Amino acid sequence: MDNNGKPYPPRQVLDVVVVGEALTDVVTTPEGTHEYPGGSPANVAYGLARLGVSTGLLTSMGADRRGDALEEHLTGAGVMILPGARSLEKTSTATATIARDGSADYAFDVTWDVEPLDPALPPPKVVHTGSIASFLIPGAGRVKAILQELRSECIITYDPNIRPALLGTHAEARRTFEELVHLSTVVKLSDEDAEWLYPEKALEDTATYILNLGAELAVITRGSSGSLLATPATSLTIPAVKTPVVDTIGAGDSYMSALILGLLTRATAGFAPSVLDQLGHTAAAAAAITVSRAGARPPTEDELRAKLQHQPQLHSYS
Repeated sequence: MDNNGKPYPPRQVLDVVVVGEALTDVVTTPEGTHEYPGGSPANVAYGLARLGVSTGLLTSMGADRRGDALEEHLTGAGVMILPGARSLEKTSTATATIARDGSADYAFDVTWDVEPLDPALPPPKVVHTGSIASFLIPGAGRVKAILQELRSECIITYDPNIRPALLGTHAEARRTFEELVHLSTVVKLSDEDAEWLYPEKALEDTATYILNLGAELAVITRGSSGSLLATPATSLTIPAVKTPVVDTIGAGDSYMSALILGLLTRATAGFAPSVLDQLGHTAAAAAAITVSRAGARPPTEDELRAKLQHQPQLHSYS
């Protein structure tokens, strides 16, 4: 059923369903306070829709003005908000207070739970999850159940997007992460995520460890140093696209959106070196567009296509 209680149209199949939090980022500076749509999974859904991908978001927001703003932001890009989203008493927030010296204090007011997927909705091609949604109870249990239910029917992508302030102990967080890796096809981490989870390992060793847990593709982004894409058979390094950086807000989520787009458009089902090359360059180009302008403004399909047409293919295999 859709948000108005009507059945979905026959044969409607979403390319991607994203499961995870949508929240409001509140940024307070000496000049004033501003609010922005946030939440890594919601950002990924927004980025996918901007890229022309049919995308649904299974989330939870409040029945309040912040929830209204989030829904308007997401649906304005073409994201389908799946039933049960307006279930919280108030929309979750992540607050950053910036002092005059540039230092920042962070505070989170986050509640996370989520409804099951509507059984009338046909299985999508990809299910994506990550961030707070994969760790914070009670919703994390529902996320795991959804992945368990759909792993045989869909590609599962996972980005833990570690937020230490919202996690339990390091051991608990790593155990939760590894349980979801076991259910995932593709796992993407930033180098900061990898170093927090496995401080004793080099990034290449962390990628191998993730593959040994059952993922088919491990991706580790390294900011201006590019990204590593690894399978049990191949390791490929893709350089970052050189571009003037305005800020890095949303870069990782844009990378993830474009990575999923690449999974949907690849010519074959496997991860041959040529496929990894396509995936890496597509994602790197999307991140470059995002960092070249202020705020979490991921590229449109046309912007990404134009960027890729002028992008040199530089990589190395091992």
